[in-house]
Amino acid sequence: MAKRYRGKSLKKLPSKGRGQCPLCAKKRIKLLYAHKTDSNVLIKVCKNCRNK
Repeated sequence: MAKRYRGKSLKKLPSKGRGQCPLCAKKRIKLLYAHKTDSNVLIKVCKNCRNK
């Protein structure tokens, strides 16, 4: 895993990059990966949902 998704850079993000994933509805999970929806809106999703 690249270092940009762990460590010092996460501490700068709100809630340290954690929240509820809009696709799978898991709570308190890292939301670090950009995902385009059908309406071309970028949302942040978890690692498991980034390839769905």
